Amino acid sequence: MSTSQETARPPMDPSLFAEGPARDPRFVVKDRWIEMWNTPPDHPLHEVEFTHRQMNEEINGLECSARGLSDFPDADWELRMWLARQCADEARHGQMFRRLLERLGGHVGQFPVLNFQYRIITKADTMIGRLTIQNRTFEAGGIDAVAAVVDQMRERGDPELTAFFDSQLADEIVHVRFANEWIRRAIRQDPRNVLRMGAAMTAAAKAFKQVMGSEGTEGVSYPTDRQGRLEAGFTESEVEQAEQAAVAAPAAETDSGSAAAQRTG
Repeated sequence: MSTSQETARPPMDPSLFAEGPARDPRFVVKDRWIEMWNTPPDHPLHEVEFTHRQMNEEINGLECSARGLSDFPDADWELRMWLARQCADEARHGQMFRRLLERLGGHVGQFPVLNFQYRIITKADTMIGRLTIQNRTFEAGGIDAVAAVVDQMRERGDPELTAFFDSQLADEIVHVRFANEWIRRAIRQDPRNVLRMGAAMTAAAKAFKQVMGSEGTEGVSYPTDRQGRLEAGFTESEVEQAEQAAVAAPAAETDSGSAAAQRTG
């Protein structure tokens, strides 16, 4: 990345982001996608860097779910149990990616990391806002991405990695489904929650754009995993909206999640 690219970029809006999570001295934390390594697919370290990044993102998921427990102690007990289960799942995923990283010859702290998901999600000040961003958007996009990787590993003839990512996909579906179910109940109890969801998604989309820029989304798209999204509690109409959004703006994963969040009845 050239210095001119950095200086030409407007500063990030601090009102859109929470403080980042703690990291020990092994980690170098960056704020924007363009500051990362971002190795091309044919680079010898591409798979190692990808695995390192995914490991940190799983820890972000753990931290966000844990913050949901600590920041909203009066939330429904059933929802708190689901969040606790998600913490356990995300911790297991982080361990899985660390083992894979080390098997590939990498090590913790080898590459810079982004904590943008944590900083965007925990900035939302309502439980429905956080579930909308984390589970219904980021993790729903993860269903599409992981399903594509499962197919890639199967085509590669790697049964171990196929099982690895298939188990992750199963967990992602559960995380999105419990959030969808809780969100629908919350809207029935108080229709104003739709406005809270919209406000959270508007802020998240702005923040995501500042982190990723056009460089971080160009050419990045995954086919919508229709079956996975249906299992995760999206309606046929919502899945169709996600498919249309993916076709209209294949690079904007957050936008496709936002489109799917518009219909929650």
